[in-house]
Amino acid sequence: MFANSKTESRKKRHRSIRKRIEGSVERPRLAVFRSTRHIYAQVIDDLAQKTLVSTSDVDADKTAGKKKDRAKAVGTAIAKKCLEKGIDKVVFDRAGYKYHGRVSALADGAREAGLKF
Repeated sequence: MFANSKTESRKKRHRSIRKRIEGSVERPRLAVFRSTRHIYAQVIDDLAQKTLVSTSDVDADKTAGKKKDRAKAVGTAIAKKCLEKGIDKVVFDRAGYKYHGRVSALADGAREAGLKF
């Protein structure tokens, strides 16, 4: 029997987390995806199955600096977009990643910009 790869293990953890976390109209889900080069964030209403707001560090103005700094900038940007749409409370979905490094930097940036979770 072969051991699970890192990606398969992360997906298994994400399924376990998603059993407990659900985004609603009053508290949508802030989902994070981290690739080797970039980080993406989107705010999702799971009941309506709609993405309300999304952003990433792929945008031209956010490509400079270290990955952790770019992640914090993405957190700040997603918070500003949410506040413009009247969303101030979210549920944080780390998607099976450790709450460490770029994931925690994104969360810190979002909190500093005014999101509550």
